[in-house]
Formats: sequence, structure tokens, C-alpha cells
Amino acid sequence: MGNRFNFRKILDTFYSILDQFPDKRTGDNTRYSMRDIALGAFSFFFTQSPSFLSHQTSMKMGKGKSNAETMFGIDKIPSDNHIRDILDEVPPEQLLPIYHEMFSAYQQNEILESFRGFGDTILIPLDGTWYFSSKTIHCENCLTKNHKNGTTTYYHSAITPVVVCPGKKEMIPLAPEFIA
Repeated sequence: MGNRFNFRKILDTFYSILDQFPDKRTGDNTRYSMRDIALGAFSFFFTQSPSFLSHQTSMKMGKGKSNAETMFGIDKIPSDNHIRDILDEVPPEQLLPIYHEMFSAYQQNEILESFRGFGDTILIPLDGTWYFSSKTIHCENCLTKNHKNGTTTYYHSAITPVVVCPGKKEMIPLAPEFIA
């Protein structure tokens, strides 16, 4: 697969992006850095555990360190609810640079080449998803669905492309396109 994939470089880029996240907190309410909060959300995908905090706590008790500390450099691990509460204020568009950096790393390390299929093509399926939905909470950017019974559902939606290859379990996520 070409050169060795540099996870450290990707994390450093991720850190610089996370350090630019807006922070709604003030005063003593900043026990956790925005970086630790966002990395807690990101690292959840590596653990696949229903509770990131409890998984990391039990790992630290059993092994002396958690992978949140060793892999991602998280100083203090916030609770799942705290992560959701704080990151709800961050516009999803602020994560787009990490998608571009990851794609560039896949190209440079010839990982993307391993996804080429029939006729040297790259298969990119698209999926649409709602990533927020409520009958009461809404903003000026919400899409709406008006129901026959007179109620309205407010939602945000995106197209989520990925690079796939027949016979491979892995896929490469590409930057989502937010539907407005």
C-alpha cells in the first residue's frame, strides 16, 4: 500500500482544526478543552462502545492508560452528554478541512489506488441522511416536512459520499454536502 500512513500527521492537522472550534463556555465551565471534547467524539468511532467515557475509564483501570490518552492525546475525558452538549454548537462545516486532509493522505500513501475497481474506476456511492430532526427545535437553516395532520418536522440533511471497492470491508469517507 505504498508509504506508511502517518496517523500522527493526520492528528496534528486535526488538532489545528479543533483548536479553531467556537467555544460557547465561559468562566469556570471550561474544565475540558475543546480539543479534548472533539477528540472524545472522534475517538468514539475507534472504540465502538456505547459509552466512550466508561470504556476509557475501565481501560485505564485495567491497563494504567486509556487509548484516548495514548492514541489521541486527550488530557481529560468528558462525559458523553458533555461532548454532545458542547459540540452541538459547532457548525458541521468546520470539520470539512479534515476530510480534505485525510483524502490527500490516502492519495499520497497510495491507499486510494487500492480502491480502484473495474476499468480502473473509483466507486463513490451517495447516501442521504438526516442528522438532526425535531418537531419543536429549529433554526433558520432547517429544512421542513409538513405532515397531513398539520405538524411540522424540522431537520438538517446531508449527502454523504464514500469511496468503496468490491471485496473490501473498508471505505473512505468523503466530505458531506449539506442540503440547504
